[in-house]
Amino acid sequence: MNGDRFQRLKLLIGDENFAKLTAARVAVFGMGGVGSFAVEALARSGIGHLILIDKDDIDATNINRQLHALSSTIGRSKVEVMRQRIQDINPSAKVDTIQKFFLPGEDVEDFFICRYDYVVDAIDTLTAKIFLVEECTRRGIKIISSMGAGNKLDGTRFKVSDIYQTSVDPVAKVMRK
Repeated sequence: MNGDRFQRLKLLIGDENFAKLTAARVAVFGMGGVGSFAVEALARSGIGHLILIDKDDIDATNINRQLHALSSTIGRSKVEVMRQRIQDINPSAKVDTIQKFFLPGEDVEDFFICRYDYVVDAIDTLTAKIFLVEECTRRGIKIISSMGAGNKLDGTRFKVSDIYQTSVDPVAKVMRK
């Protein structure tokens, strides 16, 4: 009836590579403007196990920039709304949620519930962002970290690069130290 929802992706990358995606465990820290879109892209790419981490509930002020923020979701947990969304996209995906803020000095074991293949850092707080990068480095986990995009209006000028190759981002400058 529904067919294989990932049929076109498999044609693009092959069955062997698709199997790698379905076996992957990816944790996303932060379900705001960056994190909510990252989670959706990961789910639509067939990632097999997603761990969503954020304590916030959806607020009306999120509607202009966060994927999960709708009039119907105001007041609901960001991680729970995204969990339900992922299950609609890929019912085979395993989704764990941790409804806590990741803060320096807290017990990190609550956040590392399994061996992650990748971590996506979509945290706004600089001290937590630095702590997460340090913790992932210590554990040997590959991390993709979003930097500052505030007041940047030309989307064509964004680049993906190593943090040591950035030059105009004040968040990246602090992170390099």
